[in-house]
Amino acid sequence: MKLHIFNPEHDIALAANLSNFTAPKAGRQLRHDLGFLPEIWADEGDIILTDEVKQVPHSITEICPWGWDRALCAQLRRLGVREDLLPTDEWLQEVRDLSHRKTAVDLLRQLQFQGTTGYSFCADLIVEVKQALRNYRHIVVKAPWSSSGRGMRFISNTLDERQEQWIRNIVRQQRCIIIEPYYNKVMDFGMEFTATPEGTIRYDGLSLFDTSKGAYTGNLLATENKKKEIASRYIPADLLNKVREEIIANLSLDDYQGPFGIDMMIVTSDLTNQTPYLLHPCVEINLRRTMGHVALALHHKLNPNNDDSFLQVMQVTYDGSHYRLNCQNATAAAAATLSESTP
Repeated sequence: MKLHIFNPEHDIALAANLSNFTAPKAGRQLRHDLGFLPEIWADEGDIILTDEVKQVPHSITEICPWGWDRALCAQLRRLGVREDLLPTDEWLQEVRDLSHRKTAVDLLRQLQFQGTTGYSFCADLIVEVKQALRNYRHIVVKAPWSSSGRGMRFISNTLDERQEQWIRNIVRQQRCIIIEPYYNKVMDFGMEFTATPEGTIRYDGLSLFDTSKGAYTGNLLATENKKKEIASRYIPADLLNKVREEIIANLSLDDYQGPFGIDMMIVTSDLTNQTPYLLHPCVEINLRRTMGHVALALHHKLNPNNDDSFLQVMQVTYDGSHYRLNCQNATAAAAATLSESTP
């Protein structure tokens, strides 16, 4: 019997790296309102941890959280979970190290071939940020550990005092900052995987999603064929296949087991008289379950026959007091533009 946990504050907890961690109010609200999400992929007889649970049954044989961190382990100990079901401190540290954005920096270097683009690097000096601004004019700086829409700054032309202080604080707390050129995004998407107990990486499917100011807002529910068709309006399908194969062949996750996702994007190209679009194959690596995995599981439930005409949009909305997961039918036009960037 598995215990499933939706702990969306995981990325922030990973950055804090504390056993006694209190998530921001928005994170606590999201966990409370959408705690039912694991029902979508849980097996019959499994248990889902919600805020109302005060003690975990001893019949639990496996724990499947959104993501593992020290704060979650401390919570589960307080609920009476057996120690042999929890990861060791050494394993937690290993996964935290792998969750550092440097892992994405390293993988991106291995995914550079015809049709792809993307560059990022780790820096620990303000002078490196200023040099990047001189080189690119528009850059993105990211904290090594942070959640979607947080821990990120867009900087153009000059570095102001507030931005410089933020960077210095991140370097002091997390020892470096990640710098990358700003890319003109056309579409957000990702590839979802699972690291198996056998040490292999299994491809689970494409995720076409939408963001607002860096924060997740929704996913397209469609067959793999339909999602490939949408993406291939910009880049060749063979390029997607090659990137997927290279990730499976080259990404080393040590002892990590479980779901993970790699965010990507299609961007406009500066190559004159050549392809107008390029694939950025590794924007982020999330060593946890993702909303892309949720979309894949929900699509399987709603479209068990894998009908290519099935199109829905899954969205997380907030009405001022509660978060909700909504699904609605999508027209072909809406599906095609779900992940397109806005001016």
